[in-house]
Amino acid sequence: MDQKERDFFTLDDFDFNGKTVLLRLDLNSPIHPLTNEIMSDTRFRSHLPTIERLKNSKLVILAHQSRPGKTDFTPLMNHARRLERLLGRKVKYIDSLYGSSAISAIKQMYNGDILMLENTRFFSEDVVLDPEAKETVESSNLISNLSDICDYFVNDAFPAIHRSQTSLTGFSRKMPNIAGLLIQKETEALNIFLNGNRNKNLAILAGAKIEDSISVAESFLRKEKVNHIIVGGVVANAFLWASGYKIGKKNEEFIIKNNKKYESFLKICSELLKEYSDRILMPVDFVLNPSNKRVEKGDKIPDNQILADISFNSIAMFSEEIRKADSIFVNGPMGMYELEPYSLGTFEILREVAASSAMKIAGGGHTISAIEALNIQNRIDHISTGGGALISYLSGESMPVLESLKESKRYFKKVD
Repeated sequence: MDQKERDFFTLDDFDFNGKTVLLRLDLNSPIHPLTNEIMSDTRFRSHLPTIERLKNSKLVILAHQSRPGKTDFTPLMNHARRLERLLGRKVKYIDSLYGSSAISAIKQMYNGDILMLENTRFFSEDVVLDPEAKETVESSNLISNLSDICDYFVNDAFPAIHRSQTSLTGFSRKMPNIAGLLIQKETEALNIFLNGNRNKNLAILAGAKIEDSISVAESFLRKEKVNHIIVGGVVANAFLWASGYKIGKKNEEFIIKNNKKYESFLKICSELLKEYSDRILMPVDFVLNPSNKRVEKGDKIPDNQILADISFNSIAMFSEEIRKADSIFVNGPMGMYELEPYSLGTFEILREVAASSAMKIAGGGHTISAIEALNIQNRIDHISTGGGALISYLSGESMPVLESLKESKRYFKKVD
């Protein structure tokens, strides 16, 4: 996208040398329940290009980890240490967000210094204020104290762009809000997919989270964003069940137990199958767990068996469709890929995606894990850091962070 066409500020719009920059990241990561150690630094690495671009500024980092009541709701000391190791530069941690110790530390910074403030969600102002009450938000200690001593607010927290919390959207009228490189990269890649050749756009929606995938499937089909959808895993089970096939007691129980509104999801599946039957591709054969037997769609599924993977005919059918696509979005595994006897479907489909000449986007923790297991990361055009944000963006929902960035550009262009 040409710079003139952007409706939000980017890093190219300002000179940050010698300036105090407030940088909002999303470093929310899996934490070991016993040692409190960070188990993955994927999100840390995703922000490194933005941090590097701001290396000559006084960089003040805002971030969060989990939420109140969760076992991984921790301070950000270990996050500062992990970022320090990845950068090879000192990252000073302050166990305050907007108090006197934080303000004093910011005022004492020199160019090139990096400071990480405390977990924003330790402070009620970040989560309880009504984002629509702008004057209240802007007069909060979090916003007023930090905006008084910072020149720019850079938001690079793509995995949180669907949130409207104070530390994400509250600075829009207090100082120029600027999209970091990760937000820029993510939105551009997803827009290429959404705006691609509708006749050759393919979505592969699988895994265990049926709510997310069914929402995306409905949006993609009704808005004519894709020509075909391939479903796998529990998502496929839901579509099969909705179409009248008996998927077995254990598989039905899993859907019921993990989805309070499962009946409404099944209804959506049924409606989509009636309207788009020729555009939704469901598996035609499976591997059962624990028997490891192969069954075909329509066979009786024993009550004690799980549909654990797709089998050869489904792999062949899906692979043929993948080869036709110009753009591919894949989210979720075909089955219980973590267990070797049930990994074939997931790995073969991902290999086929990687071999395709199409523009390829992958998202979701399990998808990324499987891609890393196959070591095919460099053959996927874009691997998204977003979870809920990715699904919300592709579903066409409002993105509060993007709206805040746009509002800030409108506001500060008028001020100039």
